[in-house]
Amino acid sequence: MNEPITHEIGQAAPQFNCVDSDGKKHDLATYCDAGQKVILYFYPRDSTPGCTTQACDFRDNMAQLTSHGYIVLGVSKDSEGSHEKFIGRQSLNFPLLMDTDGKLHEAFGTWRLKKNYGREYMGCSRSTFVIDTDGTFSWLRYNVKAKGHVGMLLRELGLGE
Repeated sequence: MNEPITHEIGQAAPQFNCVDSDGKKHDLATYCDAGQKVILYFYPRDSTPGCTTQACDFRDNMAQLTSHGYIVLGVSKDSEGSHEKFIGRQSLNFPLLMDTDGKLHEAFGTWRLKKNYGREYMGCSRSTFVIDTDGTFSWLRYNVKAKGHVGMLLRELGLGE
């Protein structure tokens, strides 16, 4: 098994071009060209308690993020149907990207060895990447906690709280 990639602030972000659960295309180069900063966050599973807490925190802080030129994109390996249910049940106001094959997880280094009660397995490390308009990482963190993460991110980005 290869060690996952670990990105650093200042590096160029991996380019991506993928679709969300509605079939809409999302292309990093297009966002950068339009002067938008991208918050790309990876989470383990739709509709689980921690992932719901984190998604709802992004939803509830969306106005503040968009007013500062950020767009939010969530990523998990769940199916289109699972994403649609999650969006509907939680009234999410941002897209969830499709990554059923795990290529986006691999490119960003979020598919990692995890431990739970002494058991080791491969899974998604909850991680957030902020990509600036020049396509480089301006902020990133692997293995974040679901609760309080968005508030911490807002403080780190100088947006309040």
